[in-house]
Amino acid sequence: MAENLEKLTDALLAAARREGADQADALAVSAESISIEVLDGALEHAERSEGTDIGLRVMIGKRQAIVSASDTKAETINEMAVRAVAMAREAPEDDSIGLADPEQLARDWDVDALELADPAPEPDPDFLKDRALEAEAAAQAVEGVSKVQGTGAGYSSSRIHLATSNGFSGGYARTGISVSCVAITGEGLSMERDYAGESRTFLEDMPDPAEIGRRAGERAVSRIGASKPPTGAYPVLFDERISSSLIGHLLMAINGTAIVRGSSWLRDALGEQVLPDGISLIEDPFRKRISGSRPFDGEGLLSQRREIVRDGVLMGWTLDLATARRLGMESTANASRGTSSPPSPSAGNVALTQGSQSREDLIRDMGTGLLVTSLMGSSINPTTGDYSRGASGFWVENGEIIRPVNECTIAGNLRDMLRGLRPANDARAHLSRMVPSLLVEGLTIAGE
Repeated sequence: MAENLEKLTDALLAAARREGADQADALAVSAESISIEVLDGALEHAERSEGTDIGLRVMIGKRQAIVSASDTKAETINEMAVRAVAMAREAPEDDSIGLADPEQLARDWDVDALELADPAPEPDPDFLKDRALEAEAAAQAVEGVSKVQGTGAGYSSSRIHLATSNGFSGGYARTGISVSCVAITGEGLSMERDYAGESRTFLEDMPDPAEIGRRAGERAVSRIGASKPPTGAYPVLFDERISSSLIGHLLMAINGTAIVRGSSWLRDALGEQVLPDGISLIEDPFRKRISGSRPFDGEGLLSQRREIVRDGVLMGWTLDLATARRLGMESTANASRGTSSPPSPSAGNVALTQGSQSREDLIRDMGTGLLVTSLMGSSINPTTGDYSRGASGFWVENGEIIRPVNECTIAGNLRDMLRGLRPANDARAHLSRMVPSLLVEGLTIAGE
């Protein structure tokens, strides 16, 4: 990644000015990755990719256009500016577009304090292969595992630089490393599978690959003999592995784009109860070594810690500059963007208040119901919040897990589900979305 990203963004802005743009911003992204997959003790697939992408957004009055390229030659940059300005002159007017006011722009940040990039050298492909083989071997060693597939390890490294024509210029780097494994038990129609995977920003924080493989194998074996649960209304415990999906639905519903369009089931809920008393949802972009952390957003505004939900009450929307202007509000510094798309609002790191009970305590308290460990498919009405998803997991009776279940559907309404949830205390601190297991009462289960 030898490209000087700051020079590329400066060249893009200069070209836009020459062509007559009133305002412009430029984004340059340089990335490389290595992906290794193994099967039956041997290398199955290896891939390396690297490249630099550049994007230019120009504004002519209240009209805008965006162009992007993966070629960084000077003639390409000049042609991008010509095309972008020509496109902007023909674009429809939009009163919400425009750069941030200069006083809104981030001026001081400490990207090093976030530790977003591991200073250690890029790992060798053989090192990644060995880690994948360790995970595969550990999964194969679990009694009852009939096959291991999809075992892999990967590494990625990227840098970005954002610059605007009204004075912002800044960038940062990221790294990530991962190991994942899928294990299978049984054959034919009785086949069941499960997985385990871990990813971190720093290699030194990664767990032992053998632990990942063993976990995948044990999860698969625990599903032997799965069958449908009974149909009826029962409590449902969303395991920590998938519980963040519920909070994800809340985050989608308070996204400024959905609010502007009027297509959110929470469009009238600002200042109202959306979670139980005592439960808050905090966004914190300054957590060290976390994938969702960042010093500034996609429009050059300084990132900020904020309370999305305080003591159960919804405190605000997730906004970029455009959606904030349309709603007569201020941006929450949540703009996210790529080289070929305009900014749009997106939440980063979030943490839900944890409870005082363990997952096992909630299993005991639920009596009879469903512990969900996997979700599939989705039928979510974005306007009403009606919720329906395919699920598998374990059936609970008298507070104890008695058998694995599959091929069922759980249904309810997200407003009711979120207002009545009970959190456990098992959220994992290294995840961008720190959400514990969540117990929801009275969902409809469609099984046998």
